[in-house]
Amino acid sequence: MDDKTLLDALIGESLISEELAQQIRQDAVQSGKSAEDVMYERNFLDEVTVAETKSKILGIPYKKVDVGKISDETLKLIPEETASTYNIVPLSLEGKTLVAGMVKPWDNRAQEALRFIAKQSQLNLGVYIITPTDAELVMRRYSPYETEVEKAVRGINIKSGTEFSEMLRPVSIDEEHETVTEEAPIIKIVSSTLKAAVERGASDIHIEPQRNRVRIRFRVDGVLSESTSLPIELHHAIVSRVKILSSLKIDETRIPQDGRFRTVIFNRDIDFRVSTFPTPVGEKVVIRVLDPTIGLKSIDALGLSGKTAELTKAAIGEPFGMVLITGPTGSGKTTTLYALLQMLNKEETNVVSLEDPVEYFIEGVSQSQVRPEIGYTFASGLRQILRQDPDTIMVGEIRDNETAELAVHAALTGHVVLATLHTNDAVGVIPRLIDMEVKPFLIPAALNLMISQRLIRKLCDKCKEAVTAVDEVQDIIKKELDALSDSEKVKLKYKAPYKVYRSKGCKECNNKGTSGRIAIFEGFEMTRELEQIVNAAPTEGKIYDEARRQGMVTLRQDGILKALDGKVLIEEVLRETSSS
Repeated sequence: MDDKTLLDALIGESLISEELAQQIRQDAVQSGKSAEDVMYERNFLDEVTVAETKSKILGIPYKKVDVGKISDETLKLIPEETASTYNIVPLSLEGKTLVAGMVKPWDNRAQEALRFIAKQSQLNLGVYIITPTDAELVMRRYSPYETEVEKAVRGINIKSGTEFSEMLRPVSIDEEHETVTEEAPIIKIVSSTLKAAVERGASDIHIEPQRNRVRIRFRVDGVLSESTSLPIELHHAIVSRVKILSSLKIDETRIPQDGRFRTVIFNRDIDFRVSTFPTPVGEKVVIRVLDPTIGLKSIDALGLSGKTAELTKAAIGEPFGMVLITGPTGSGKTTTLYALLQMLNKEETNVVSLEDPVEYFIEGVSQSQVRPEIGYTFASGLRQILRQDPDTIMVGEIRDNETAELAVHAALTGHVVLATLHTNDAVGVIPRLIDMEVKPFLIPAALNLMISQRLIRKLCDKCKEAVTAVDEVQDIIKKELDALSDSEKVKLKYKAPYKVYRSKGCKECNNKGTSGRIAIFEGFEMTRELEQIVNAAPTEGKIYDEARRQGMVTLRQDGILKALDGKVLIEEVLRETSSS
């Protein structure tokens, strides 16, 4: 199938315009790439849409690949070299029929290779169209991350004193296509590590020098675990490769450095935020993985539901006022801010943000990163933002008195202000603002909503099963449900003895029992009763009593409701929250 046939089909399906098709053709000619590759790189269309269009043209069904269901025996039916060369992968063996996935089923050479394999194995053939990303994910089953790293390490003759520059230099180039076909071992190690982190859904990569080795750990679902270990001799070269990617100073090892870079992995634009930190045995590197398919979520996907969700939607619908989100480091506050930003990001509004750093780029939002080292702080940036005719302002974090005062005044002068603040719970927001020297009489007029949150690992839907909670947990659940407001009790569908959920682990969750994380929330709004408390003698006790009068669902109660729904483990909820 040539570019013209595919683009004409996409035009016919009203998926792209003729003008866009012309632009894609021009970009393809200039770059020497196919029209399909250009569409993916420029995010004009997603892979599934293109694959479904190919399916209609060719009459070959499209299939979404479940990599975890491909057995090792099935994988052996198509050799790795053949799969890589022709973009064909085995999907299943159904009786005497080999079911294969093809990215380009019209490729005659790929067809011949597949027919030859089927004939040799005395099997019939079934073919599906699959996406390039699914094909690459299957290919990684042939050479898992640990195996790839081992091969790369074997390619370095450490004992012979391989030159540092040789570790970083590509060793051969395909002259016809002018692209690197075989990477230097260090480049391969770093590249494989980044791919493995994205594939496993890791939020962070830790590259840590020890006395006799380099330890690489991934943080998945909030938990750090070791992925591989490398010879200590490779440490300097690996760190230098990461610094090159991040445009950091290679020869500066005495002080911490921060940087970032972006690359395409599995046809997705992934941002990596890099931080180096000097230690006695060498520099430690932590790489934050910013995958927009994971990090940019709706409030429903975050776990914001019930009364707190209703309050949040009402608060951001107001013409002005502050919404403050609080919680410890790593509790997902920024992710929640991004979810709210996406709800407010409309053509008729001007949305501006101040962040440190900018974690995810949102189309249509003017995002700016503060740089304290040159005097561009949250406070100075906020002054400038107010001259940019904003409707909605996001302040990544209110850290000091000046920023707090400016944010309050922005909320009082007709702007919606979203920001984070460090307190233990939602009740602590007002005392914290007062501690930051915000005048108490300004707070009621400026503040719309206070939210606190924590992140809890989410149970795997495939292997979770209900069990009866032990007596001690039964008592805790009953106490917290009884403390809910009457309006919330009406919604309850649980009866004693209460059932909670366990998961034993399966292929879907890599035997962890969990898959991703979800947040638990508590929140309450500014009311006339709360205004009177703030203007008199505000204490956390009085504010808490008002929040409960409003019917606030606490962090612990929200977590228990999610545990009863089978979303999280009850023990994690009780560990992460305190009883009131």
